[in-house]
Amino acid sequence: MSARIPNTFRQLADIRGASDAEVIEHSGTDPEMFAVIFDRHADEIYRYAARRLGQDAAPDVVSDVFLAAFRNRDRYRSDSADARPWLFGITTKVISQHIRAAGRRARMFASVPLPRPAELRVDEISDRIAAQQLQPRMLGVLAELSAADRELVLLVAWAELSYEQVAEALAVPIGTVRSRLHRVRAKVRRSIGPVSALFEVEPDRG
Repeated sequence: MSARIPNTFRQLADIRGASDAEVIEHSGTDPEMFAVIFDRHADEIYRYAARRLGQDAAPDVVSDVFLAAFRNRDRYRSDSADARPWLFGITTKVISQHIRAAGRRARMFASVPLPRPAELRVDEISDRIAAQQLQPRMLGVLAELSAADRELVLLVAWAELSYEQVAEALAVPIGTVRSRLHRVRAKVRRSIGPVSALFEVEPDRG
C-alpha cells in the first residue's frame, strides 16, 4: 500500500466519511485512493446498468465507467462533494455506446439468414435494451420518448438523483430537467392514466 498519503487520511476516507471530492483529489497523488470511490458507488452504478441493459451487460458497464472516471479524475470539479452526478453522467454515455453496439449486432444478425436459435439471440439483445422490468404499457411510453428525455427520466426514477444532480450529470440547466419531466408526466397521464410511481418524483427531493 502506498505511503504517499498518510494512513490518517485513509482512515478518514474509509471510516469518517471524507467527501468524494477529497478522495478524488488525493487519488491524484495516490491512485489507490480511487478504490474508495469504487467501493462507495459501484453497486449503485451496477443496479442502474442492470435495469437498463440487463445483468449480463452490467459488469462491463461498471468496468467501463470506473475506468473512464479514473482516467479523467483530474477533471473532477473539486466543488462537487458527491461524485454520483459525475459518475452517472459517464454511465449514460457508456450505456449509449452499449446500446449502439447492440443495435449494430442486431442489424447484422437480422441481415443474415440464421436458424431459429440465433434469432432468439437477437430477441434477447432487444429485451435487455428494453429493460424487461417495466410493464409493457409503460415500456411503450418510454420507447416513444426521445433518447434525451428517456435518459433524464431514468436517472430520476432509477438512479434516484435529485433534479440538481440530473442537471449536473447531463450538463443541462435545471429548468430543462423540470420542463422535460413535466412533459413526460403529461404524456404518461394521456397514455395510461394516473402517473406511475416511476415518474412521480418529489420536486424538492435532494
